[in-house]
Amino acid sequence: MFDNLSDRLDGIVKSLRGQARLTEDNIKDTLREVRMALLEADVALPVVREFVAQVRERALGEEVRKSLTPGQALVKIVRDELVRVMGEANDALNLATRPPAVVMMAGLQGSGKTTSVGKLARWLKEREKKKVMVVSCDVYRPAAIDQLQTLATEVGVEFFPSTADQDPVAIAEAALEHARTRFIDVLLVDTAGRLHVDEVLMEEARRLNAAVEPVETLFVVDSMTGQDAVNTAKAFDEALPLTGVILTKTDGDARGGAALSIRHVTGKPIKFLGVGERSTALEPFHPDRVASRILGMGDVLSLVEEVESKVDRQQAEKLAQKMKKGKGFDLEDFRDQMQQIGKLGGMGGLLDKLPGMGKLPDEVKSQVNDKQVGRLIAIVNSMTPKERQRPDVINGSRKRRIAAGSGVQVQDVNRLLKQFKQMQKMMKQFKKGGMKKMMRQMGGGGGLPPGMGF
Repeated sequence: MFDNLSDRLDGIVKSLRGQARLTEDNIKDTLREVRMALLEADVALPVVREFVAQVRERALGEEVRKSLTPGQALVKIVRDELVRVMGEANDALNLATRPPAVVMMAGLQGSGKTTSVGKLARWLKEREKKKVMVVSCDVYRPAAIDQLQTLATEVGVEFFPSTADQDPVAIAEAALEHARTRFIDVLLVDTAGRLHVDEVLMEEARRLNAAVEPVETLFVVDSMTGQDAVNTAKAFDEALPLTGVILTKTDGDARGGAALSIRHVTGKPIKFLGVGERSTALEPFHPDRVASRILGMGDVLSLVEEVESKVDRQQAEKLAQKMKKGKGFDLEDFRDQMQQIGKLGGMGGLLDKLPGMGKLPDEVKSQVNDKQVGRLIAIVNSMTPKERQRPDVINGSRKRRIAAGSGVQVQDVNRLLKQFKQMQKMMKQFKKGGMKKMMRQMGGGGGLPPGMGF
C-alpha cells in the first residue's frame, strides 16, 4: 500500500536533503511535487488542498527556518500532517459495555465484509482474549451464511445459524438473546450488501441497528475503489451512526488515496486495515506508523507486536537450546523458520515494516516471493524424517521422488538444498558468535541474508 506515493515522496525528500536552507521558491517547488504525488495517489481534492496549505504554513515558519537541517524539518512536517489527516492515533474498538458488546458490519457487496468478520473475530479472540460469536443476516446471498460458518470454524469462534427465509432483524435479535445465555463477550453481526447504495439496503441496515443497538457500527470498504470508497463511506455515514471504518484489500492498493481521505471526508476513524487474504491479515490502523511507512521509515513497533503475538516462543527456545548443545541445524528446523515467516504475514509483510526496505533494488524485491516460501515448505514435507535430519543422504533418485511428491522440478529441490546449506553455515556463525561478521556480509553484498533470496 502507498507504494507509488512512497516512491514520489522519497524522490522529493532526497532533493531536499542537500539543501543548506529552504527558500520560498524551493518550498513552492517541493509543495507542487507533494500536491501531484497526493493527486496521483487518488487522495480527495479537498484533502490535498488543506494538506498542502498546512505544510506551506508550517514550512515558512520558524521551526524550518531555524533548523540546522531544514530538509529533515520539512520531512517531519509532512509526516505530522499525514498523521493529522489520518487521525492522530489508533482509535480502538469501544467494547466497554455490558456483554455481549454488539459490533455491526455494513458495506457494499464485494467489499470483503464477511471475510473481515472472520478476521475481526480471530483478532478479538487472540489479541483481546474475548469469547466471540458471529451471525450472518445476509439472507439475499445464502453463500454468505455458509462462508461465515466456514470462517467461524477456521478461527475457532461460535457461529449462530440462520437461513435465507428468515427476517434479518429476527435473526439478529435471536443471536443477541443466544449470546446473552452463552456469556459471549462480543457478537459480530454481518449484514447484507448491495452492488450500490440504495434505499432498501439503508432501511434494512437502520432497522438492524435499532434492533441490536451496537456499540460499534463499522463500515467495510474496498480501498482499491479509491474515491468511490470515500463517497460510499459518506453515504453510509449519513444513513447510519457509523463509529469507524475497516479498509480492505490494502495489500493490492498501490495508491492509498482512500486511507488518506476517509477520515477527513467522513470524520470517522479507520480502525483496521485488511492486509491480505488470510484470517490473520488484519492490522489495527495506527496513523503515525502508517505515515512512517509512507515516508520509508518502516514500522518497527507493529513488527515487534506481531513477533510478540505470532512467533512460537517455545519453538524458538528449543532451536536455541539445540544449537547451544552443538546439534546441527537440520531441514525440519529450516521448515519451521519458513513457517514462522508465514505467520508474520510473509516476506512481503515483513520487509514492508523494516526501515529503508522500500529502497531495495527491484531485483532483490523480486526474490521475496511468498509462494516460493510455500513451495520450500512443500518440498521439505515431501521428505522422510531421515532425509530431513540428514540431508546428505538425498541422492538423485530421492530428489526425483521428493520433486514428484511436492509438484516441483528436481532443480527446485537442488536450489532448496543449496539455500539450506547457506542457512546452516549462517547458524554455525551464530553459534560461534559471528553475528558481526554475518551483518558485514549482508551489508557488503547489498542483498538479503542466505536462505531469504528465492
